[in-house]
Amino acid sequence: MQFILFIPILFFSIIVHEFAHGYVAYRLGDNTAYYSGRLTLNPLAHVDFVGTILVPLLCVGIGMPLFGWAKPVPVNPLNLPSPRKDMGKVAIAGPTVNLLLAVFFAIVLKIVILSQGFLSAHLVQGLFVALQYGILVNVMLAVFNLMPITPLDGGRIVTALLPINTALSYDRFFSRYGMLIVIGLIATGLIRYLILPPATLMLTLIGQIL
Repeated sequence: MQFILFIPILFFSIIVHEFAHGYVAYRLGDNTAYYSGRLTLNPLAHVDFVGTILVPLLCVGIGMPLFGWAKPVPVNPLNLPSPRKDMGKVAIAGPTVNLLLAVFFAIVLKIVILSQGFLSAHLVQGLFVALQYGILVNVMLAVFNLMPITPLDGGRIVTALLPINTALSYDRFFSRYGMLIVIGLIATGLIRYLILPPATLMLTLIGQIL
């Protein structure tokens, strides 16, 4: 039952993540996502077989919290005023939105806790579980995507910050092996040792709201 409840929250979170990339690129002058029909919250436009279907199933199999990613929103760096710098801004938009969503869910959860006397116990229990998962999955998405491995956002942020020659070598390596490394980390369960410590720290900080 909880699995059915979590799926819409996961889909919403990863779709808003990708929408944020496209929106920031659009604001910076790149219309690629808009003309590709990807500047939308329609989930069908963002479904990715690996990130939206396979990875969540792998997470269930290895006992990790349910998370994943959507099909990357297309961005043409040549349409941006400062391609490398602006691509860094586009990349960081997704994790930033996920962290803001986590804070939002925490605030709503605080309101639910304070309103327990006015709500049915069944409703409070359902909201409590859903909002806790909303906090958890958005923190996990942010931390996961900030890993410095292209094609994840963290890799693109690192590329934007490195000197040009180093950035090209970095990007060349991870464009060939990055996705294989990510899938390998998830399939072996090693991913938990990389993302759980910073995720726990962020959850602790957000928990101060409660």
